[in-house]
Amino acid sequence: MMLHHHKPTRETSVDHVGPQAVLAHPGDTAVAVRSRIRDLQRTTWDLVCVIDPDGRLLGTLTAAELLALPDEAEISAAATRRNGPRVMPGTDQEMMASMALHHGVAAVPVVDSTDRLVGVVGPAKLMAILRREHVEDLHRLAGITRESNHAREAIEEPPMRRARHRLPWLVVGLGGSMVATFVVARFEAELAAKPALAFFVPGLVYLADAIGTQSEAVAVRGLSLSHLGLARLIGGELRTGLLVGLVLALLAFPMVWLVFGELRLAVAVTLALAGASALASVLGLLLPWLLARVGSDPAYGSGPLATIVQDVLSLLIYFACVSAIVL
Repeated sequence: MMLHHHKPTRETSVDHVGPQAVLAHPGDTAVAVRSRIRDLQRTTWDLVCVIDPDGRLLGTLTAAELLALPDEAEISAAATRRNGPRVMPGTDQEMMASMALHHGVAAVPVVDSTDRLVGVVGPAKLMAILRREHVEDLHRLAGITRESNHAREAIEEPPMRRARHRLPWLVVGLGGSMVATFVVARFEAELAAKPALAFFVPGLVYLADAIGTQSEAVAVRGLSLSHLGLARLIGGELRTGLLVGLVLALLAFPMVWLVFGELRLAVAVTLALAGASALASVLGLLLPWLLARVGSDPAYGSGPLATIVQDVLSLLIYFACVSAIVL
């Protein structure tokens, strides 16, 4: 029986369909299917797909399950008891691979809107998808605009090409750093009068960036797989950021107070740390979500772009706290 292939316009499940399916019909016995596999000398298959006369998928069996069946057992009775995952031809390839991992299966059948079997995506393809997506995410998290599917190619490209792939988001970061410099310059007089205020800027900015990076790493792919609403996700990240920020603030408070001997300065630093931590957690989730909404890959919302936004806002929070409490 010929399987029906669709011409995709982007990388989806149907792009990876291969010859991993052994077709069976409801009346077939286990011994008949095993004999057919031997006669055809099929060595590259991962699933037995039971289909009806119209090609609709009724169920699947793995090689191990097929071998465990008694000779005269009807294949359809065992196959229909299994409720494994199946995907549509337009399902994103990463979503398909994640479903396979979630359900603990090595191969995934692809069916159309009427449940007719299109084909099967086997373990080698699923592993290749996960590896390629992993490399792409690493590159995009680093702010590289064009990612190679092969890590070796990315490191062995000519320097000029590598620079061209890395520069665009860094230029955006340069513009953002000018804004951050302007923010600090606005408080030049206060910093000159009280130099201790400048001591906490690097640590505050670093911690906010680190917290934001953690949120970004979770959000970049988690957003495409989660079924929770944005409000609940943001609420969860906000509470997480506040909790992390409060713990760090409580640890920093006695050290600042003891070293500098200024209660107000210690209070301002700890409040700024807690606020910047909460904001960084939310931004780490919100920036990838906004880019996903406009049709861009969420990973582009990470790296240099998110870093500079978090830096500027962290500085604003810090100097706001200092102005209100210390000055």
